[in-house]
Amino acid sequence: MVKSLLIAGYSAFDLGIFKETDPKLHIIKKAIDERLENYLGDGLEWLIFGGNLGFEFWTLQEAQKFREEYGLKLSTIFPFETHGQNWNEANQEKLGFFKQVDFVKYSFRQYEKSAQFRAYNQFLIENTDGALVLYDSENETKLHFLIDLMKEWPDYSVDFITFDDLQNIAENENSD
Repeated sequence: MVKSLLIAGYSAFDLGIFKETDPKLHIIKKAIDERLENYLGDGLEWLIFGGNLGFEFWTLQEAQKFREEYGLKLSTIFPFETHGQNWNEANQEKLGFFKQVDFVKYSFRQYEKSAQFRAYNQFLIENTDGALVLYDSENETKLHFLIDLMKEWPDYSVDFITFDDLQNIAENENSD
């Protein structure tokens, strides 16, 4: 049973989504809702975020719908206290939503060396039961470092939302 679920996935930039009205976003949010409902029905208690824009932010938005009904708790564990400090005003506002959750922590004060990212990712994996990841291995990004690390934990559950999954949702929407 997954009680705590790490959320990770592509950024909005990686997906070419730059407006909240992008039709791709509707499909992604539908996929998020379907997966979250399944997890919540099986006893999910916590969603863990890293504070990244894109899939993580959209999942945070969708998770708000389930907080009261299911008692879902949300946590953001940022890699650094300086995370997002150079973002533009609109993205700073989104960053603020990651700080308005049930639990917020920072892994490191500031970036000093690349080994911090591995330690951060390892901490996230060791302290969650599984992950929900929007990722397709044919479209590799820096996310592969986290995913490769997840594979080192034999009992760690990784639930991928792939581009094929999104395509199936889109086709079902169009056939209704």
